[in-house]
Amino acid sequence: MPGKTITVDGNYAAAHIAYALSEVSAIYPITPSSTMGEWIDEWASQGKKNIWGKTVRVAEMQSEAGAAGAVHGSLAAGSLTSTYTASQGLLLMIPVMHKAAGEMLPHVIHVSARALAAQSLAIFGDHTDVMGCRNTGYAMLAANSVQEEMDMALVAHLATYKSKVPFLQFFDGFRTSHEVHKIEEISYDDIAKLVEPKYIEEFRNRAMRPEAPICKVGAQNTDVYFQGRETVNKYYDAVPDIVQEYMDKVAAVTGRQYHPFDYVGAPDATDVIVAIGSGCETIEETIEYLNAKRGTKYGLVKVRLYRPFDTKRFNEALPKSVKRITVLDRTKEPGSIGEPLYMDVVAALGNKDVRVIGGRYGLASKEFTPSMVYAVYKHAENNGFHGFTVGIEDDVTHKSIEVKEHIVTEPEGTTNCMFWGLGSDGTVGANKNSIKIIGQYTNKDAQAYFAYDSKKSFGVTVSHLRFGDKPIKSTYLITAPDFVSCSAHAYIGRYDLLKGIKEGGTFLLNSPYSKDEAFAHLTRDMQKTIIDKKIKFYNVDAEKLIEQQPGLRGKGANTVMMVAYFKVSGIIPFEQALEGMREMTKKTFKKKGDDVVNMNLALIDAAVDATEEVPVPASLEGVGCVDDVKLISDDASDFAKKIIEPSMRQKGDDIPVSAMSVDGVIPTGTACLEKRGIAPRVPKWNSENCIQCGICASACPHAAIRTKLIETKDLKDAPASFNTIAARPALADERFKVQVYCMDCTGCGVCVDQCPANKNPEKQALTWSTIEKEEEACELVNEKFFDELPDNVMGKNTTKTIKGAMLRKPLFEFSGACAGCGETPYVKLVSQLFGENMIVANATGCSSIYSGTFPTIPYTTNKEGRGPAWANSLFEDNAEFGFGMRLAVDQNRSTLKTYVEKVVNNEKTPADLKEALEAAISHFDNSKTEEAAAAQNKAKEVLAKYADVDCPDLAKVRELQDYFTDKSVWIIGGDGWANDIGYGGIDHVLAQNQNVNILVLDTEVYSNTGGQASKSTPTGAVAKFATGGKPTYKKNMGLMSMSYGYVYVASVALGADRAQTLKAFQEAEAYKGPSIIFAYAPCIAHGIDMSKTQTEQKRAVEAGYFPLYRYNPANPEQPFTWDAKDPKGSYQDFIRSEGRYKSLMKTNPEHAEALYEQAETDAAKRMSVYKAVGELMK
Repeated sequence: MPGKTITVDGNYAAAHIAYALSEVSAIYPITPSSTMGEWIDEWASQGKKNIWGKTVRVAEMQSEAGAAGAVHGSLAAGSLTSTYTASQGLLLMIPVMHKAAGEMLPHVIHVSARALAAQSLAIFGDHTDVMGCRNTGYAMLAANSVQEEMDMALVAHLATYKSKVPFLQFFDGFRTSHEVHKIEEISYDDIAKLVEPKYIEEFRNRAMRPEAPICKVGAQNTDVYFQGRETVNKYYDAVPDIVQEYMDKVAAVTGRQYHPFDYVGAPDATDVIVAIGSGCETIEETIEYLNAKRGTKYGLVKVRLYRPFDTKRFNEALPKSVKRITVLDRTKEPGSIGEPLYMDVVAALGNKDVRVIGGRYGLASKEFTPSMVYAVYKHAENNGFHGFTVGIEDDVTHKSIEVKEHIVTEPEGTTNCMFWGLGSDGTVGANKNSIKIIGQYTNKDAQAYFAYDSKKSFGVTVSHLRFGDKPIKSTYLITAPDFVSCSAHAYIGRYDLLKGIKEGGTFLLNSPYSKDEAFAHLTRDMQKTIIDKKIKFYNVDAEKLIEQQPGLRGKGANTVMMVAYFKVSGIIPFEQALEGMREMTKKTFKKKGDDVVNMNLALIDAAVDATEEVPVPASLEGVGCVDDVKLISDDASDFAKKIIEPSMRQKGDDIPVSAMSVDGVIPTGTACLEKRGIAPRVPKWNSENCIQCGICASACPHAAIRTKLIETKDLKDAPASFNTIAARPALADERFKVQVYCMDCTGCGVCVDQCPANKNPEKQALTWSTIEKEEEACELVNEKFFDELPDNVMGKNTTKTIKGAMLRKPLFEFSGACAGCGETPYVKLVSQLFGENMIVANATGCSSIYSGTFPTIPYTTNKEGRGPAWANSLFEDNAEFGFGMRLAVDQNRSTLKTYVEKVVNNEKTPADLKEALEAAISHFDNSKTEEAAAAQNKAKEVLAKYADVDCPDLAKVRELQDYFTDKSVWIIGGDGWANDIGYGGIDHVLAQNQNVNILVLDTEVYSNTGGQASKSTPTGAVAKFATGGKPTYKKNMGLMSMSYGYVYVASVALGADRAQTLKAFQEAEAYKGPSIIFAYAPCIAHGIDMSKTQTEQKRAVEAGYFPLYRYNPANPEQPFTWDAKDPKGSYQDFIRSEGRYKSLMKTNPEHAEALYEQAETDAAKRMSVYKAVGELMK
């Protein structure tokens, strides 16, 4: 009966079943479903066998549409096949889904249900994607929890074989897909016993093969198509009975009984909610509490089989006493009279005398709590209106219902723990290990969920861990913790860390303070809470311990905090916890090598006795404290006050509908408001050693270090601390300044690593300091004065040099990219060179997340308010999206020119207007200049004088007055977009020979979804979906682009040759046609020291790993230029120094050496091909 217990998430549970029952798997990464495919690929690479004793054949496709096509083909040819997806990826599969269902091909698509991009992208969970598939012909089976996911996944596979109807088996993205829970595993032996071979044989006999030739009909006409569609009715009619049959058979094995509709609650309930997914767990917990404690008569119908919708079983599930039904949908269908589940329930009830209303909840993983559930029941009891929302404040259309009472419904004995971490500090990983240790060493139920913001690193993460003697159904965030841990002392005064903490709880802080200092470094509110609620307060200095292990490169606070948690919490005997931590550490880091494992084990040992209890005074008299951090200035905009500040304080849930934009448009230039202050160290400028090269500003991924020339007259009001040096060379008497933005710095160290002066240890121009020391040195005051000074003072410099280009203000700053990011220096450079004229189309991926995530935007403006305009459509269509921008700009400019000519030629046109228009139009063919912008501004000024003139021609000119100047259209995205899902679009756009610039940020993996292989991944590199090392050659996309002959193509690596990179960007912009630049961008997924990303670029070029070249059709005599010198570094030393290649010895030891050799051969061939073709094209 009960299987062995494991502590896993929903994606693992789905993958466990899918691997057992699949022969082929076609995969493509998309959050939050990617890890299902990753598990399948990893198990296949390890030779794991399915229930038929075979390793699953795995193929990564170029898109979800491609994956669906491969699934269809594999099924048609007779192999049991599965795939895994979500959101836009699922929508890309829809055309194939209709076809596969129409052909009655049994299979399962596992979906971690997720929101769709509308006014913005959202990676979080709801049912919008799956509800968009309800007419595809797929049966739809839902799971509400991690345990149910393992069970329902099995039911879906068994039922599809017998019914011949394909299944879309779904569960809530993030809430179930990423929730870690202790569950019972269904063994492969038990799975095998449930499979009925005759249905597999029936499927196999329908396979396409010349031994039994058939034709799958290509087209039908009006005479028979309708009849053909009606042939399937009996199969769909049979599905509910088949599903129940296998629910019963699975129950016989597991002891867990399910039905297509399961009712829980009072047998004589008057009020019933109908819902699907993880919200059912919260509703069930709530009604158990309310029915027991308050005598309510509430019930819940859990919808498991949504398609086909069995009206008979649904009505049988309802208690006969029901008077009111509330249907909760986790989706929105604008303009409908009700969301999908509501419409089905109304139809299923027929004329039954029951009042039915529908409401929406939980879009994009919006919190859905017991208090909200109670509010829904009360709304129904009070004859509330249909079409309501819960969990938000709709102060515009007033559809939201008020949550009037806060209730806590978790079962008695449940222990709640919250861990505040810093993105990429390992807190989440450590807590996953903690919950597994607790699950392993106790009989308690255990659950963990992780709340993130959208920063690529250094964002806020909060881990929510629960464990108890009773089953945990709390699919919502903790509001009343017993234990709170904070890994970043910078959070004090910024967030309400101790909100809701229980009496007698525990607070653990990582800080550099001694046990006698720590209490005085809390806010007054925190101090009061600790005293009033008798909280035990502990402190540990993780960074001090980490310094003892320099090989960890500053990482490891997560490990220290995990040790401290088990030491002070007493959850399990510490010796058991220590054993578990050591084993988990070995398992977690084994792919990174024995050195990393041993350093982390040493850190565990060092942390055992490092935690100190902080003395808590009896009163606050004479006790110091820190103030709450002031995040937004009093003169900030309404947007900053109403949107940014609550978001920054983790209170975005409280933002009302009225504060939000209708179309998703928000202001740029707001990332500068964050001032996160999260860097453990920041660079200090030593002016006496500076050679004024600008390399530090060029290298900085976050524009947190900048250079500026200042005319002496502008320094008259400078603070005494504002240090400058004489500019070299100088046009007059300019001064030179390097300014560090301490509160925006991430402390990555790229600037320190790249500074040429730092090669001499005694004359370093950049050295390490701390935020506190730099604040004492008045650097925040200096920064403010630096910002107020005139920008873009060039002196004798030009943008033809890196030094000159870095004197221009970056119009891309302080993004949420990873510390040391290899991508953002390129984006920043584009903004410095062309930002005043830029329109950006950005593919979904890392660059869209750090560029455009609500509410703070790193793209900014100059002092005149001019700067880049940015937008993201989807992942797959970015090239076409940007191309459409080019078409619009060209059409608008053409129209403007026509009407300007009409106005100018009109004898009634006033002289000043005519003069201004003629001046502006004179720059029409060379309009990306400061002179052209000034002429446009003058024309707009004069046009405003005549705003009241009733002249259609003049009105049209005024309507298009921003198009005197041309726009620089940049299409930006990663290598996964460019080489795979978006390649067809890029190819077509390049072929159109229009003036667009494409920037491919080449990390050689799908960075945003966690590091899966793309066609840009080189031979031998280990990546997700290529666990055993990629066996194939890196795509020669530059070569393919050059083949058109009229496309500008460049391959650049900033750290290897800054001048070549700069020249390539400027040539691409100047070229009157399509351009594409491939920019090498080392990534955290490479397993490298992120302080050395630009050094890594240099090493890559010197080893012959990455090429530097330019192909410029504007130089017909010699279009191709090979810019890299002959390799002088060891190729093998280079690749074996990166984690993604080193780990090959762990993941595929038998073939590692052969792959290393093949990688070098392939790279050499790649270089020789480029050189040879370049010569041919001269």
